[in-house]
Amino acid sequence: MARFSPGDGVTVRWSFPPGHIRTPYYIRGKSGEVAQVLDSFANPEELAFGRDGLPKQPLYRVRFAQNRVWPQYSGMVGDTIDVELYEHWLEREGAQ
Repeated sequence: MARFSPGDGVTVRWSFPPGHIRTPYYIRGKSGEVAQVLDSFANPEELAFGRDGLPKQPLYRVRFAQNRVWPQYSGMVGDTIDVELYEHWLEREGAQ
């Protein structure tokens, strides 16, 4: 069962765990909005170590304003970037 729904504000955890990480460095600590709940999948960070990746993790498409990701961004104000992120990397916005 997905913890977040489309429209929910979320923040990506600011974490640097060792090993295979599927969450891009540039998006850690940034806040965005859930655009879509995709499905649940085996955790790729666990699969990389030969484990079963269970329990499955919900995967979200999260939309970020580009000028919140890159403060020096000089494109259009409404430009966004979508990143697919697993639930264990997300916190409710403002919950830190």
